[in-house]
Amino acid sequence: MPKVFAPSDRRVRLLAMLVIVQNDPQVPLGAYADMLREEGTGFSLFRPFAGEELPPAAEVSAAIILGGAMGVHDCGLHPFLVRVKRFISELVAGEIPLLGICLGGQLLADALGAEVIAGSPCGEKGTLPVSLTEEGACDPLFSGIPREFVTFQWHQDSFAIPGQGVLLASSIVCPNQAFRYEKCAYGIQFHPEVTREIVEEWALWRPETAQHLSCFLVDFDSHHSVYAAASRKLLKNFLRIASLHPGCLKNALIAPVSA
Repeated sequence: MPKVFAPSDRRVRLLAMLVIVQNDPQVPLGAYADMLREEGTGFSLFRPFAGEELPPAAEVSAAIILGGAMGVHDCGLHPFLVRVKRFISELVAGEIPLLGICLGGQLLADALGAEVIAGSPCGEKGTLPVSLTEEGACDPLFSGIPREFVTFQWHQDSFAIPGQGVLLASSIVCPNQAFRYEKCAYGIQFHPEVTREIVEEWALWRPETAQHLSCFLVDFDSHHSVYAAASRKLLKNFLRIASLHPGCLKNALIAPVSA
């Protein structure tokens, strides 16, 4: 069964219509779980890797597809990815706001027919800068975020921009950092959701990154305030796009709550 996190309020309660898809037990929602609670936005967490069924796309108001250590081409080892790809395709067809993070963005690109390169020369790891394109600087997902901002990277694969997709952000090593397809389907290569604990856990996955653990943590700590600010702004922007921000009542189910 999915986990449902609903905000509590003495006057109103908002139905959780934001779906989070977790593809890997070691790649959680991280800091975004607390940020969503602080924003008063309920969400339902689905873990298809554990056999949980995804909801019908028509019942979803918006979705965030998280990352994972596997790749989009690993459906043989991880058959649930077929269901996630189908779910993403249904969300896109229904014009339901979608944010794909790292593997989630790669799954979106793959579902839209774009190439995803395994073992790409564009792989990155660590706390690194990303720059917005002209289109990205004008896009509502990046509203209020500096043209160059610091975020966290942990990927070896990379996506191409789908046909009719719009490139929104780039980095020196990886030119395709973010894209939008049509009005509200977004794929990003970077991780805006990590915490210090997640950085440490991921660095310990492999000996070649474990030996640089202290560097990863020092860089993350030294940039944490600006990283967290950009990450929170991106999340709030996505909630506004999806009309799920507390200030947007378009899709809110309001019911009285007894004192």
